[in-house]
Amino acid sequence: MHFNPYGGPAALVAADLVNAGSASELLDGMVGNGMSIAALTDDEATRIAAWAHRLRPVFAADVADRPALVNDLLSEAACRPYIATHDGKPPHLHYSAEDAGPVGRVRAYTAGGLAHLVCEAPDRLGVCGREGCETAYVDTSRNGRRRFCSTRCATRVHVADHRARQLTA
Repeated sequence: MHFNPYGGPAALVAADLVNAGSASELLDGMVGNGMSIAALTDDEATRIAAWAHRLRPVFAADVADRPALVNDLLSEAACRPYIATHDGKPPHLHYSAEDAGPVGRVRAYTAGGLAHLVCEAPDRLGVCGREGCETAYVDTSRNGRRRFCSTRCATRVHVADHRARQLTA
């Protein structure tokens, strides 16, 4: 499923930040989804990790509770949107000021992306359904019925269910 630029890549950045365990994983999640951030200071990485901790409840919440959670994020992170033309890219929206720095840009980008997704397809956010796995994901599948973060987790659950049925049969 394709989303608008903020609902797609920005929501994927949000999921990657929630799942990141280190500063390099934070940066990889941002760069891997098209953000042009070359490096993070230790302070910036710490502040972005704290923001990621605030993003996690959006993925785990019931669909009806997501708008309020995202509104709280938007009220803290959002700036006035403007059209940017930089680095040879076509005109596109930015939700943070040009001088916001990496932390401000990440906050506005992820809050904006989650807002678009919550408005367009609120059931496309989730946390892995395998017990013990807390990985957040954005469901980009065609049918929108994803329950697991990966094929690996899905297979583990299905194999365990199959073995349990075999024991009771």
